[in-house]
Amino acid sequence: MSNVFYDKLIKTRHYIHQHPEVSENEFETTEFIKNYLSKIGIRIVNYPLKTGVIAEIGSGLPIIALRADIDALPIIEKTGLDYASQKEAMHACGHDFHQTSLLGAAEILKTQEAQLKGTVRLIFQPAEENFQGAHQVIEAGGLDNVSAIIGYHNNPHLKPGQIGLRSGAIMAGVEQFLVTVEGLSAHAARPDLGVDTVLTITTIINNLQSIVARTVSPFDSAVLSVTHIDVGKTWNVLPAEGYFEGTIRTFDPQVRLSVIEKFTRIVETTAQQFGAKVSIQWGNSPKVTFNHAELTPIIFEHSKAFAEVIETLPSTGGEDFAAYQEKIPGVFAFIGSNGEPNAPDWHHDDFIVKDEALPVAVNYYVENALRLLDYYQRK
Repeated sequence: MSNVFYDKLIKTRHYIHQHPEVSENEFETTEFIKNYLSKIGIRIVNYPLKTGVIAEIGSGLPIIALRADIDALPIIEKTGLDYASQKEAMHACGHDFHQTSLLGAAEILKTQEAQLKGTVRLIFQPAEENFQGAHQVIEAGGLDNVSAIIGYHNNPHLKPGQIGLRSGAIMAGVEQFLVTVEGLSAHAARPDLGVDTVLTITTIINNLQSIVARTVSPFDSAVLSVTHIDVGKTWNVLPAEGYFEGTIRTFDPQVRLSVIEKFTRIVETTAQQFGAKVSIQWGNSPKVTFNHAELTPIIFEHSKAFAEVIETLPSTGGEDFAAYQEKIPGVFAFIGSNGEPNAPDWHHDDFIVKDEALPVAVNYYVENALRLLDYYQRK
């Protein structure tokens, strides 16, 4: 496409970047996307979603879905860009870039609608940052009759022009845990008359570190991090209760189940040792983003026509795109968005995506949608 087309897309992204909205509140963003698509003649499909947009180009089967997330984070931007956020929120994960590239792809695919070998379904998904949006799309029927789905996340450690792909696990399964511990309050001078919640919590946390260090194979991988502890209010009282929370990250379904089982056993038996009561609450977080074994090599090879494609290492970040892959074949890629040696990572207040990364992102959607339509038409 022409420079004029990409200049327009860059302006579109800058506008979206200036007007971020956090998960579940993407109302203005939703209207912006609907208006953009309607102006170029793309039909909006009225699925029951509070926010987010689903639209279609073409007709009939097969249906290939293209997904982009649209929400931002509650972060105050510090980039100093002339198009910096005008709100107390920020596209610090680059979802402005994702949705802009899908808008650009939609515009190109619309010009080829008469030649499409089926339907391209555009999913502008809300609420990725709280891991609820993919489930909302699925429950609304957004995957109905879809043969396969593709998506991507920008990667600031890859250069514009690069795509990172791999079969199997590309992003981690995420477990969010909250462990509440109930002891028995007592005077700090007479701990024997109470059940020490502080000691119970700290001992549990210490014991949990043995899971990855001593029970996960060195040929596998896992991360277990306790990130928040809340127990006690003053210096001379043993508190009655407290809690700690954190995350587990894994890349293999069996390792995931094993770590969760060991985590539960250590928490419960350690608490029992001290006579405390415990409860474990697990968040509704995504499983492993696991790329389809048959489709990933097809997209890997096809994308070489417009990008430098490399086999990437998996990321310990999580993605609710995994929810789609549990239902239908799916491929998720990393697309280079910065590439500078000290480029800030996702969720930083000075995170910057380079505009010159847009053409590869647009082509990733367009060319692979066409390739997969052809693939499923021939099956």
